[in-house]
Amino acid sequence: MAADKTLDLLAIGEAMVEFNQQQGAPGNYLAGFGGDTSNCAIAAARLGARSAYLSELGDDVFGDQLMALWQREGVATGAVRRVAGGETGIYFVTHGPDGHRFSYRRAGSAAARMDPATIPPGAVESARWLHCSGISQAISASACDTVFEAIARARAAGTQVSYDLNFRPSLWPAPRALAIARATLAQCDLFFPSVDEIGALTGLSRPEEIVRWSHDQGAARVALKLGAAGCMVSDATGMRRIAPFPVQPVDATGAGDCYAGALLARLSAGDPLDTAARAANVAAALSTQGYGAVAPLPRWTEVRAKLAS
Repeated sequence: MAADKTLDLLAIGEAMVEFNQQQGAPGNYLAGFGGDTSNCAIAAARLGARSAYLSELGDDVFGDQLMALWQREGVATGAVRRVAGGETGIYFVTHGPDGHRFSYRRAGSAAARMDPATIPPGAVESARWLHCSGISQAISASACDTVFEAIARARAAGTQVSYDLNFRPSLWPAPRALAIARATLAQCDLFFPSVDEIGALTGLSRPEEIVRWSHDQGAARVALKLGAAGCMVSDATGMRRIAPFPVQPVDATGAGDCYAGALLARLSAGDPLDTAARAANVAAALSTQGYGAVAPLPRWTEVRAKLAS
């Protein structure tokens, strides 16, 4: 029997402190926050969703800052555990002709110590959606086990599962990432892949092929991120391309996370998939208009105004 759903979205993974290189100033970095699933939870909250986060943080000043961030953003933290003596991960973003690059300092972080036994009772069961990612699974074996335990609880409680592939070759080898992705997709209600990531894991490059492959692995619905070309969504009624919202991007850090959070927020609000994807395209585009993963995330009033225009 499905539990009462007091949350729209519970995201699981690792949140981090971000240092983002400023344009024209190679030695200057703007401090902020990141972590793919945390970005997703905040993006959803800014669009009106009832969001929460499940993770572990160090008992350091960076952990304090992240807790304060979620409080400001209206993301519930009852499922966030502080680890005595643990450290909160950090990362750096640099910019060049080929786009943005990430350099991580996260080995042995508090989030990497996540364990299935530490998932609070009722946390997963109270949400409409459980959102996880390949990064959530890649940071450690115990974190991967924790994600699968959360998915098992979701399936038992009528909580839908969304999954952002977010393949990072620096975190784990492609064969393991592909095997874990397939096991996750077998239990997935909504999948967020990108063309480049699927290409790196499977060799597929055409959007239609990628969508079919995703369904073949078990994903009920697919929202394929196409960057500046918008997205392709697919469900039991077929595949549809959703046009992009054109902007001149400044920094695309976290745009895919914003897309996922916005789409989940609008699905939770009752929008059909295509309508939710249009809003998500707009939100993701707007998020590229400033630096950092969190600061530029738009609010629903901004997205709604652009949709209306």
